[in-house]
Amino acid sequence: MSSEFDLSQQQRGLPLNAILTSSQRQLLRAISRSGPLSRTEMAQALGLSKAAMSGLARDLIELGFLRETDTIYGQGRPSIRLDLHPDCAFFVGVSLLQDPAPMILSNLKGEVIGRAEIPLSRDPAAIADAIAAALPALLSDHSEAAEKLAGIGIALSGFVDETQKNCVQSTLLGWQDVPLAEIIRERTGIETFIENDAKAVAVGEKLFGSAREIQNFSVVSLGDGIGCAHFIDGRLYRGNHGGAGEIAHSTIEPGGAPCRCGKRGCLDTVASMKAIKEMSRAEGFECTSLTEIETEAATGNAAAIRILHRAGSALGLAIANLIQLNDPGQILITHLEGSFDGLFGTVVSQAVETNVLPRYAGQTPIHVRRVDGDIWARGAASIAAHHFILGPNPQI
Repeated sequence: MSSEFDLSQQQRGLPLNAILTSSQRQLLRAISRSGPLSRTEMAQALGLSKAAMSGLARDLIELGFLRETDTIYGQGRPSIRLDLHPDCAFFVGVSLLQDPAPMILSNLKGEVIGRAEIPLSRDPAAIADAIAAALPALLSDHSEAAEKLAGIGIALSGFVDETQKNCVQSTLLGWQDVPLAEIIRERTGIETFIENDAKAVAVGEKLFGSAREIQNFSVVSLGDGIGCAHFIDGRLYRGNHGGAGEIAHSTIEPGGAPCRCGKRGCLDTVASMKAIKEMSRAEGFECTSLTEIETEAATGNAAAIRILHRAGSALGLAIANLIQLNDPGQILITHLEGSFDGLFGTVVSQAVETNVLPRYAGQTPIHVRRVDGDIWARGAASIAAHHFILGPNPQI
C-alpha cells in the first residue's frame, strides 16, 4: 500500500445511504438495537409479512450486510437468527484526549482489529494530516477494511454542535468554532464525525455494550476531568446546542476553587482525578493515582481521608441530582485508575443514597467499570458506525 491514502479505496466502498432502501435500513436498525433476530422476530418487529421479511433478509445477506448465526430449536421448524455482518463496514476512531492520540480500526460489531498512534496537536490541519498519514499503516494488514472504510469518528473534550461536525469550544485544545470534521474529510476523503468524549462512550455502550437494550441511562466518566452523557427514550440527548450532560461544570461548591471554564466551584474542581491529585499535593503528599491516595487513607492519613470524603461526596451529590432529573434505568461510571472498592467509592454510594428522594433510594442500578485508554477511540469509532447503520439524520 502506498504511503498516501488512496481515495479510490473509499470510493469503492458501499455507502449505506446509496444502496439500502428504507425498509432494509429499518431492519439493520432493529438488529443493531436488539442483537441477532430470527426472520419471524424481524417480521414482528417491523410489522411485515414473513414473505416480505424473507425477501429483505435475502437481499441483505447477498449485499453482505447480514449473516446467519445460531439456530433456534423449539416447537415447529427450527429458525436461524440473523445478525449484522461484522465485516460489511469498517471505521476509524481517534481520541484527542491523550498524547500521543490513540487511533483504532474497528468493524461493525465494535471489535478493534488495528491500532496506531498520532501526535496530539492543537492545530486542526496538523491533526488531519497526521490521520491521513497514519491510515496506510493502520489498514496495511486489512485489505478488506481498506475497501470498506465507511467513516472516521473523533472524540474530544469540549462542546460539539448538533451536526457533529464542528467543535464549538474545547478548553483542552484551545479551540473555538473549529470545523474539524470537514477539515479531516477534505484531507482523507472519508466522511468524518466528531463528538464529545462522554457522549462517544455512551453511543458505544448503546451500540455494542451493556446498555444495548436500555432506553434510559447515563454515563459518567471519571478521569482528569469528568464527563457525562444521557440516553433518553433510546436516543442520545444532546440538548439544543450539543451541551447536555456537562455535570463537570455544574456548581457544586458556590464560591469554591476557580475552574478552567471560568467559573468557580465546579464539580471538576473537587471530584476529578486532577483535582484529587492537586489537593493531595496541597496537603503535602504526592499521589499520582486513586490507588495511592486510598492507600494513604487506609493508613490513617487524615488529609487523604478528608480529600476522599470531599471528592466522593461531591460526585455522589452530582449523581443523585442526575437520578432525580432523569430517573435513568442505569448509571455507568467509567474510570481509568484505581478501584471503587475503597473509601472513595463508599462515600460516593452513601452520598447518592443520602441525596435522592427516599422513593428513589436504591432504585437505580449504578455500575462501575474500570476501562483502558482505548475507550474514547472505540467510542469515536462507534459514532461513525452509528451514522453508517442509521443513515442520514441518525437517531438511535
